[in-house]
Amino acid sequence: HDALPIWGSPTNETIHDMPRTVACSVSYDDGMAIRARLAKGEHPAVVLHAEVDTSWRKTPILVAEMAAPDGEGDSDQPFVLFSGHHDTWYYGVMDNGSANATMLEAARLLATRRHEWARGLRICFWSGHSHGRYSGSVWYVDEHWADLDRRCVAHVNVDSTGGVGASVLENAAAASELTILAGEAIRERTGHPYLGKRKSRSSDDSLPGVGVPSMFGILSEQAPGTVKMRNSLGWWWHTPHDTIDKVDPANLVRDTQVFVHVLWRLLSAAVVPLDYGAHARALLAELDRMAPAAGGFSLDALVGPALTLRDQCEVLAARIEAAGPAETILINDALMKVSRALVPVDYARGDRFDHDPALPANPWPSLDPVRALGALTPGTDAHYFQTVAATRARNRVAAALRAATAALDGALAG
Repeated sequence: HDALPIWGSPTNETIHDMPRTVACSVSYDDGMAIRARLAKGEHPAVVLHAEVDTSWRKTPILVAEMAAPDGEGDSDQPFVLFSGHHDTWYYGVMDNGSANATMLEAARLLATRRHEWARGLRICFWSGHSHGRYSGSVWYVDEHWADLDRRCVAHVNVDSTGGVGASVLENAAAASELTILAGEAIRERTGHPYLGKRKSRSSDDSLPGVGVPSMFGILSEQAPGTVKMRNSLGWWWHTPHDTIDKVDPANLVRDTQVFVHVLWRLLSAAVVPLDYGAHARALLAELDRMAPAAGGFSLDALVGPALTLRDQCEVLAARIEAAGPAETILINDALMKVSRALVPVDYARGDRFDHDPALPANPWPSLDPVRALGALTPGTDAHYFQTVAATRARNRVAAALRAATAALDGALAG
């Protein structure tokens, strides 16, 4: 079936993409028993009873807001969004009860030093993560789009912290501009190295269209090759066995310390720690990888501005330490504009007000029309048609880069 998994609630334009196939999860033990019988030539009868309910209903979203003292009552004060879902499969102690505990403890600790914050903290407990395909966070983004666009500097998501045996932290995902902060927190708080990984299309990351950079979701994972492992979160994930014994208190403390670290830096740093030099370097590397698949289609209109962005960020980094209050305001405002320009083209195919399907995506999916050129024969109608799409895609990313470099030019000149 060609139906796509819709991200959040459907519209009249997307309702036809609702999947119509019932999915069934089978435990490892049951699955191996069925396989063994099939291997013997037996024909076991399996009966599945399923009832699908896609009706409209209200679900609860819990929101807490703490402003930085200097901006108390200021409706324009920037804030960091810290979020996680509170709906579960069965008991869901690790997914996502332990993460909810991380959220509460992080908020408690950070609040003790609220007088040092440079910006506010908004905490959202989503519903609809599992039973609505991120419907809660999508509704919130749609209903609060203008507020998020104007004020949200970064999104930190938390999912399934403190699992027993969760010893792998080097692959925690973050947008390019947040990888330096992620690596700093993981190395300093856990002693683990950090390799980094591109943020995937998951974990209630419903804000890329708005232009809000995000990090984490899953932080700690199981080591590869663990016996009976269904995925990186443990064999008990999404089963009735996700109970309190699947949480290691020491791992939960460790993971929570990482979240406190990144949130503290995002809240207290005079200049919000977004490194768009890293973003530019990642884009340049991706353009280099894309070149063979582009079939001779020129990417020079993107390479030049990306190099400019990289160089601007190097100059900016040297000035941040000595920046006074007025210059700090200019830099933070510029970084917000850069985010709004670059995050949507880095993480979304559509416009800033829509939500892409819940499917894996390439880096800079806005450039997928360029990637498709390499599979077509030059001189054919199909290649000409695709060249039109590729040109428009290139124009879109080039415009985003121009807006980003113009914003940084303003900050550097101020």
